Amino acid sequence: MLFTYPSVQITHRKKIEELIGKPFTLKERNALGGTTSRLLRITEVSIQIYNLLVVDQEPMYCQIALRTKGILVHLGSKADKYALPIPYYKLVVYKGRSEEYSIHKDTYFVKFEVLKDQVEVHQFLKKITDQKSNQAFTYIDDL
Repeated sequence: MLFTYPSVQITHRKKIEELIGKPFTLKERNALGGTTSRLLRITEVSIQIYNLLVVDQEPMYCQIALRTKGILVHLGSKADKYALPIPYYKLVVYKGRSEEYSIHKDTYFVKFEVLKDQVEVHQFLKKITDQKSNQAFTYIDDL
């Protein structure tokens, strides 16, 4: 479910916190080495997101924020801003072409460009997959 700004901060805050948890505390953010990515240039999005962001012909950007039980993808162009909360159990991260990653949740997806010299973004995406594996369910075989 996509949320629009500024309603994310006012009316839908509790719903987002139920889905993906509260933001990390300052101490936890320092321990993780940061919980937000830099601005990432979007190369392709699902049709639901595209129909919302295509209003102007400006390039589309996104930013990813880690939460305790998921991630919050901030999407936007110059005109409108949206937030897509993705719990870890619905999150799928793909490394597509050599300089492209994609994040999927149900019928939504966002593909963004990451150049090979942007090491901090590659490390951030690894941090996301590590957090996801830490939140995974415990299986009987693991005991």
